[in-house]
Amino acid sequence: MRPLLNYGIACMSMGFLVEETAPLVWRGLMVMSAIEKLLRQVDWGQLDYLVVDMPPGTGDVQLSVSQNIPISGAVIVSTPQDIALMDAHKGAEMFRKVNVPVLGLVQNMSVFQCPKCKHKTHIFGADGARKLAQTLDLDVLGDVPLHLSIREASDMGQPVVFSQPGSDEAKAYLHIASEVVRRLKSSPE
Repeated sequence: MRPLLNYGIACMSMGFLVEETAPLVWRGLMVMSAIEKLLRQVDWGQLDYLVVDMPPGTGDVQLSVSQNIPISGAVIVSTPQDIALMDAHKGAEMFRKVNVPVLGLVQNMSVFQCPKCKHKTHIFGADGARKLAQTLDLDVLGDVPLHLSIREASDMGQPVVFSQPGSDEAKAYLHIASEVVRRLKSSPE
């Protein structure tokens, strides 16, 4: 299989291989078989990094990937609200348990800034990922704000780092990416 290429990034998803509205209700062997196909039967070409975006939690997908594929590091992404942070905490501990280095946490939807008056509101709570990072002795790799431009650019299939490269939102993503790369380059192979 050939991955889709957009903005110089190769991408493959199970979502590309099934009907748009079809749910993927898989467990165990079906999950691992699909993951194996995505990793080993896709013509990725020469890659600098392979990023695997997984759903939250500590279920079949996470365990299958972490136990069957060499992983250089995990990044835990969470909103700052308590219920999401509980899953993030479990995810970080699961990766540690299976000897996958946790590179750090990303606080998603960290703050909303009114486009008219510029007032900042912490809709999902303030600094939840920072507190969790302290508990886990990890770093926060960055904060992604809750911003209309991110949603609009994503809906149009244009990453905000391309559609608005000088924006604070783009800078947030670029900062996180550079932190991940820095940690991967400094970690033992």
